[in-house]
Amino acid sequence: MSDSPSDHPVVLLVEDDGLLLMEASDTLADAGFTVLEASHADKALRVLENRSDVGVLMTDVDMPQGSMDGFALARLVAHRWPSIPVLVVSGMGTPGPNDMPEGARFIPKPYEPTTLVRTLHAFLRRAA
Repeated sequence: MSDSPSDHPVVLLVEDDGLLLMEASDTLADAGFTVLEASHADKALRVLENRSDVGVLMTDVDMPQGSMDGFALARLVAHRWPSIPVLVVSGMGTPGPNDMPEGARFIPKPYEPTTLVRTLHAFLRRAA
């Protein structure tokens, strides 16, 4: 088995709850992803500005820290980095008609780890 970067797609995981961040990060790492963690949208933007290998953005909606919520982050990433697929997760309800950028996916919390992994793999297959 080779160990090239393409064997370990990079996911930028944005979650303000430390326990949920750790659980999602572990799930994704166990599934073969390289996980970059950000506790709020501003930190996620700094990561995106400094790394060119991010393959997928996964963001929570409700993030009290920082200058924007997950929906605003998703729209900004879709505009500035249109090649990066966006997955939005939330336990606070479903998105409204203008909350999500075109092509983004939504998964309600709590989600099954297998659903999360399947969705991210589907994103990467479409992007390839």
